[in-house]
Amino acid sequence: MNAAERPAERIHYRACNLCEAICGLEIRVRGSEILSIRGDHADPLSRGHICPKAVALKDIHQDPDRLRQPLRRTAAGWEEIGWDAALDYAAERLTAIAQAHGGNSVASYFGNPNVHNYGSMTHGTRALAPLKSRSRYSATSVDQLPHQLLAWWMYGHQLLVPIADIDHCEYFLVLGANPLASNGSLMTVPDFRARLKALQARGGRMVLLDPRRSETAEAADEHHFIRPGTDAAFLLGLLKTIFDEGLAAPGRLAQFADGLDEAAAAIRAFDLEALSAHCGIPVATIRRIAGEFAAAPRAAAYGRIGVSIQRWGTLSQWLIQLLNIVSGNLDREGGVLFPLPAVDLVDSPVSKPGHFAAWKSRVRGLPEFAGELPVAALAEEILTPGEGQVRALLTSAGNPVLSTPNGAQLDRALAGLEFMVSVDIYLNETTRHAHLILPPTAPLEHDHYDLIFHHFAVRNTARYSEPLFDKPAGALHDWEIFESLGARIAQRLEVKYQPAPRPEQIIDLGLRGGPYGAMRKHPQALSLARLRQQPGGIDLGPLQPSLPQRLQHGDKRIRCAPPEVLEELRRFAGEMRGAPAAGALSLIGRRHLRSNNSWMHNSARLVKGPLRHQLLMHPQDLACRGLKSGSTVRIRSRAGEVVVEVASSDEVMPGVVSLPHGWGHDRAGTRLGVAQAHAGASNNDLTDETYLDRLSGNAALNGVPVTVEAA
Repeated sequence: MNAAERPAERIHYRACNLCEAICGLEIRVRGSEILSIRGDHADPLSRGHICPKAVALKDIHQDPDRLRQPLRRTAAGWEEIGWDAALDYAAERLTAIAQAHGGNSVASYFGNPNVHNYGSMTHGTRALAPLKSRSRYSATSVDQLPHQLLAWWMYGHQLLVPIADIDHCEYFLVLGANPLASNGSLMTVPDFRARLKALQARGGRMVLLDPRRSETAEAADEHHFIRPGTDAAFLLGLLKTIFDEGLAAPGRLAQFADGLDEAAAAIRAFDLEALSAHCGIPVATIRRIAGEFAAAPRAAAYGRIGVSIQRWGTLSQWLIQLLNIVSGNLDREGGVLFPLPAVDLVDSPVSKPGHFAAWKSRVRGLPEFAGELPVAALAEEILTPGEGQVRALLTSAGNPVLSTPNGAQLDRALAGLEFMVSVDIYLNETTRHAHLILPPTAPLEHDHYDLIFHHFAVRNTARYSEPLFDKPAGALHDWEIFESLGARIAQRLEVKYQPAPRPEQIIDLGLRGGPYGAMRKHPQALSLARLRQQPGGIDLGPLQPSLPQRLQHGDKRIRCAPPEVLEELRRFAGEMRGAPAAGALSLIGRRHLRSNNSWMHNSARLVKGPLRHQLLMHPQDLACRGLKSGSTVRIRSRAGEVVVEVASSDEVMPGVVSLPHGWGHDRAGTRLGVAQAHAGASNNDLTDETYLDRLSGNAALNGVPVTVEAA
């Protein structure tokens, strides 16, 4: 082909949907060839920043391991079948099992990538809707369930999570988070490093508490090692100091905040010396940080994954909310604020505020939240006979064998299902158990709008991404798979099934009726057509105070002392201990910038270089066991054991070992390529399905007791 015959080069603008940062991208394309992927400097949120994961969009699109046709498992192996036959087969089996054993015998599990794909968000639940099953699970309960439960209890809606206004903050207190690796989590903050440098340049400080000296700890002004699972003790120490020393200054929040006095009385009853002994932070340090936080004119407290995935996750997150409230930093510029997204799922006719414990799991009685049960219960619901036993499962873009507690047990459970269907582009450690795999289009083959992450963003923006490539002939988008499956099940059950609007129609309606939309007569007059005209996105401004109007309780008041949390506080007081026994080890996970849970490890460019999945162990802990860095060790917990290489590191505090989550790509029967050379071990073969945040049912993946010995 000569130069004249070559397709013209074109530039495509879109948001990256591989993590929560939703960075704007500029993609140069010629025909079907992706020439480059760069940051879009015009994007009002990411401002040209991207991380290494963005280039993986090209890798996913071109991956030879990616499935492009439905696969059916047979006695002779996997075979490709047509879409109509595949969807009919799935509908027939799921309907038959539901009719024989009840709707709850058919379960669903939705993995983390679904939240990054708006077609899944708008249509995912429609696949099994005709069955009216209560056996619903997702990655929520291994991630952020305490945040959502508290947002519902305190502010009236599960998506009302206050977000740190880092662009104006002067004192940023962070617990159990590594935003330099995650680009923020439940805080959509692309280019965190630049924003942190700007905070420090204006005289601000960042103080971080983490059992590991992470990448973020290296950039912080101050880092303190804290024992895993003891964040509640440190936070109680801060609040006790603020209350005892008369530093509480909620300001105007006191006018619509109920229960502050009750919460203060419960917290004052604790002994500061005992709290210090439990978490390992000196009393003087606790008092100093409390004073600094209370005195700062613009301060924000933020706790993320390390705070949520522990035994006292909900209690700890409540204390963070309380710290922001009693210091007057909730709903304050430079403190924590509620975003106002263009498609607002909070103040909306289709709003789903949440509900809690409306029903419970069959075997262990774990409470549901917003219609989902804790995923820690899934394996036992499959393995335990009796009425309501889960016999069939639909998974969507999830790999719970690697990402949920006691993955080995779930691995065994999935093998015994009567039927399993997976909506997924890979044959992986979970989908290998499926009888049928339905692969949707890849990210660059469909449009995109970030429905969820604008609710957690540090600035209000809106951006719609057109598909880069046409949908391949005969392929289906994920929302089309869900819609078609639901319609076929409804037809077999002889129940009504009203077709849903297309995802882009739902978004257009949401934009028009949203806070910046034409229906609200806002000057921006947002609509889908308007966003299509500005593919680089539209800036809607910084976060603004919005209380009490934004509150979703009918009386527009904050519930500062939920009774369930006060009861949990009493339990914590009864179980609080001093320093752990000599030689005891606690397991924590960790995250790397070049990976995202379990679903980014088939990209050669992301996994290349030095291995990053070793067990990190403090030199003192190695020495006392006669172990050497680089040797192979066996890690044991109540739930299981793994064998992995150990690396000496003073990044972790003594008594703590760290194994990253998302690895362990070594099960037979997968179709992964690159990952086989970098398989690593799954830390969720060690985490314990019985070790939970008792209040919410969220998995406690950090602070798991383990032993380590030579393999």
